[in-house]
Amino acid sequence: MYSDKVMDHFSNPRNVGEIENADGIGMVGNAKCGDIMKMFIKVEKNVITDVKFKTFGCGAAIATSSMSTEMVKGKTIEEAMALTNKAVAEALDGLPTQKIHCSMLAEEAIHAAIEDYKKKQQQGD
Repeated sequence: MYSDKVMDHFSNPRNVGEIENADGIGMVGNAKCGDIMKMFIKVEKNVITDVKFKTFGCGAAIATSSMSTEMVKGKTIEEAMALTNKAVAEALDGLPTQKIHCSMLAEEAIHAAIEDYKKKQQQGD
């Protein structure tokens, strides 16, 4: 049902935790469906230098959170904004149809953290 990559990122998630004084924080999800993702990013010179997540949810939610953080670390803000749920699912060698929403949440959480970062930058100007 799940690929080896999904199982690896679920069993050994990368970048778990919080970033104190994060430059951007994004939280998405729905308590009713049970998947909630919170992403934290640190940005230097327009590049995401660190990213962490906290996810409450199923194995696929944890795996997509983990994979998406790996995919945006070291990328520019613009490159990270181009991240799609399809790219996350493909990087995990696919997800069962009923779990595609987890990759959507991962995309939305990264984008929400970037939007929060941009908002904070505008307030600082």
